[in-house]
Amino acid sequence: MKTINKIFIAFLTLIALTSCDDWLQEPLPAVTQLEDYYTSGATGVYTTNAAYVPLTWEYNGTYYSEFFIGDIMSDDALKGGQNISDMADAYDMENFKTIANNGLILDYYRAQYQGIGRCNLGIREIPNLDTDSTMTAEIQDRLIGELKFLRAMYYFRLVRNFGGVPLVDYVIESADNWQQPRATADAIYDFIIEDLEDAEALLWKKSEYDDDDLGRATKGAAQAMLLKVNLTIHDYEAAEDWGDAIMTSAEYTLHSDYASNFTLENENGTESVFEVQYTEDPTSDFGEGNGFTRGTFTTILTRSRSSILGGGWGFNKPTQNLYDEYETGDLRREATILNPTDDEIENVEQEIYLGSRYLNRKSGWYDDNNNAYELDHTSRGPLNRIDIRYADVLLMYAEAACENNNLIGAKNALDIVRDRADTTAARSILPVFPNYNGYTDTQDDLRKAIRHERRVELAMEGHRWYDIKRWGVAKEVMDAYKTTETAEAQSHMAEFILGKHELLPIPSKEIELNPMDQNPMY
Repeated sequence: MKTINKIFIAFLTLIALTSCDDWLQEPLPAVTQLEDYYTSGATGVYTTNAAYVPLTWEYNGTYYSEFFIGDIMSDDALKGGQNISDMADAYDMENFKTIANNGLILDYYRAQYQGIGRCNLGIREIPNLDTDSTMTAEIQDRLIGELKFLRAMYYFRLVRNFGGVPLVDYVIESADNWQQPRATADAIYDFIIEDLEDAEALLWKKSEYDDDDLGRATKGAAQAMLLKVNLTIHDYEAAEDWGDAIMTSAEYTLHSDYASNFTLENENGTESVFEVQYTEDPTSDFGEGNGFTRGTFTTILTRSRSSILGGGWGFNKPTQNLYDEYETGDLRREATILNPTDDEIENVEQEIYLGSRYLNRKSGWYDDNNNAYELDHTSRGPLNRIDIRYADVLLMYAEAACENNNLIGAKNALDIVRDRADTTAARSILPVFPNYNGYTDTQDDLRKAIRHERRVELAMEGHRWYDIKRWGVAKEVMDAYKTTETAEAQSHMAEFILGKHELLPIPSKEIELNPMDQNPMY
């Protein structure tokens, strides 16, 4: 998957943009028409490859990497950067001051619909292609499964952040169909589950893919998404069933070394369920917009601003609140949070943001001695973004099992995760539940233990904001977190308004193009 040919991707984009000539303009010379393009099995593969690409996008009019939502809107991270004015859109999101003309959420919103549009095109065209040596009947079915998985993922990103959104499951080829009403969030979730169930039936197991195709959607990835989506809508019985399907598949195991998950060598490894693929690329799309590179901005965005530690831009800085969440001796803290020494900080005013000096080690791509790996381009890195790994699956299953009163199953899954993080033979660092943090052997305390474990196991991987929203405790958590921050940080924080700030506003430019109701209180 890292070798997807971007020439074909750009070519497919051109076709998609020029195929609606009945209402845009007459065909231009040397422009391939849709019906002329879809003539071989290879085009089905190229179409599917292109549908993955918007997952990688992080820069258009501004940076909109997912951590700006999943991490910095939560109690896990501060925005960072050179100062509070560096990326004002992210500053507003961090402090619950977001308004509908926020450029970051506009680019994020539009990227998801770019992905949906590409999926819709492939789902329509690929079944009509004749099979050949490139696309057998089995591959044809798998490609449809990949596209349905991706379409579900794009809609899941939208509904979690914006609530109900326009639901389009076909190729829009006329201006008459441009404006679409908002569907309810329930309707979007029903659609997502239907797509994922179709995908799960069509996709291959991870072990059935060739090495060159690792990174494509798999049966296990569809099952994990069904687990995540059902957990989000609080269908715990369905979530537990899908979690059990993954855990009994023998397709995934935890890496013995926690920190190895965040290395180039272990990309798409035994713990990886689904990750977004990046690769070495000497180009950058800075100033160019989406799709001009196959590398990631996140590495340089989150590296230290000091050249000693990589010379990055210092965004997504872990909070003291997160640092203090770890139990004494938990090795995951050092694998997650880089705490630079005074000698490693060149400019205190730029490196320490509202009191936090910490760095996100997981995305910064450092070796064991805190040396930053060299990038082929000063703004782009090759490290994949892990969306789902097996530890996440185990903890989602534990959550569902706990809510279903399957306390034994929940405890077992929880302990598998904790056991990997404790290298002592006697489990002296991270004891078995309930022998830590003052817990008792009750369902309520088990729930607390699972939530604690999700925070420390998955910290700085973009999960925290969605977790506290799913648990219905976002206001409670953010209000409590605010009291632990520095006075300077608190001075920038607006009040978290229950019933408003759980969602982002629909971008105002989208409402201008497609009139629809705004989210409450925006």
